[in-house]
Amino acid sequence: MSRALLIVDVQNDFTEGGAVAVEGGDAVASAVSVFLEAHADDYDVIVASRDWHDPDGDNGGHFAEAPDFVDTWPVHCVAGTYGAEYDPLLVVDAVTHHVQKGQGKPAYSMFEGATETGDTVAAILTSAGVLSADVVGIATDHCVRASALDAIAHGVQVRILTDLIAGVAPESSEAALAELAHAGAALIDSGAA
Repeated sequence: MSRALLIVDVQNDFTEGGAVAVEGGDAVASAVSVFLEAHADDYDVIVASRDWHDPDGDNGGHFAEAPDFVDTWPVHCVAGTYGAEYDPLLVVDAVTHHVQKGQGKPAYSMFEGATETGDTVAAILTSAGVLSADVVGIATDHCVRASALDAIAHGVQVRILTDLIAGVAPESSEAALAELAHAGAALIDSGAA
C-alpha cells in the first residue's frame, strides 16, 4: 500500500510578512522540514502545491481591492514572484511532484492544479497506487481543508497532521477540522505518524 505526503501551499505570501499571512506559517514551514528529514522515506510520493495566480486580472474574482477573506483575497502568490515561492524554511529536496494551482481562477484544493507536465494530483496518486495520505500545510480552513476533502473523495485514507498546519482564523480552522473528521480523516500529531 503506497503512502503520500501532501504539502499544501507553504509559500511566502501565506507565512509571516506575506500578502495573506497566516500566524504560525513559518513555524509550519520549519516543522514540516524537520518532519521530512526524519520521515521522507516513509512516503512513496510527496506532493507540494503552490498557488500560482496570473499577474493580470482578478483571477476569476479571487482577488479584490476590498477582500472578505472568505471568497475574495488581496493579490497574492502571483506566478513568478517572491510571494509565490516556497517559504525558505521549507526544504523541498524530498518533494517528488510540484503542483501549481489557481492559474486565472480561484483554486483551493491541490487537486485543482497540475505539475508543469500536466499531471494532476489524482493521476499521480492513482499511478503510484496511493491508498493513504498525510496532509500538512497552510491554511487549515481553506486549502488544507479542500485538498484533504478531495483526497477523501478520491478514495484515499487521510490523516491530518495537526501540529503541521496553520489556519487563517481559529473558529473556521476548528470547523474545518471537525468537517474533515466527520468526512473520515484522522486528526493526529506528527509524532504518531
